[in-house]
Amino acid sequence: MFANVLIVCHANVCRSPAAEWLFRSRQQARGVQRIAFRSAGLRAIDGYGMDPVMRRLLEERGVESGAHRARRLDGQSVRDADLILVTEQRQVKDVEALDPTSRGKVYPLGKWENTDVVDPHGQELDVYRDSLAHIEHLVMGWLNKIC
Repeated sequence: MFANVLIVCHANVCRSPAAEWLFRSRQQARGVQRIAFRSAGLRAIDGYGMDPVMRRLLEERGVESGAHRARRLDGQSVRDADLILVTEQRQVKDVEALDPTSRGKVYPLGKWENTDVVDPHGQELDVYRDSLAHIEHLVMGWLNKIC
């Protein structure tokens, strides 16, 4: 089983924190809290807050996003994770390049549907809504497999 799941995107201010908090919320709703979910960004600037539009949309779904602060992906985070989910297929190689021991535990969040998650940061509100709906759909698919 998985004890530590890491979700990775580019800057850790939009997609990966949304997935992290959705995983936490939906896992808790199932009455199971055995998996720790965290997030990081390949090019994150440590300390940045979550995109305010994404935060508001999460809150509309009843998901509390806490005091999220972006953090840059590092080798220790990769090694500590049992499963790493990236928002874009091309990011698999980026994570594996950071720590080659990660091979075999890095998968796209959209693996089961062969899709990437569109980065809505700075886009129109509808792009955010669509991206969040897609993330939630993918999160539920993963929860059905790992919980």
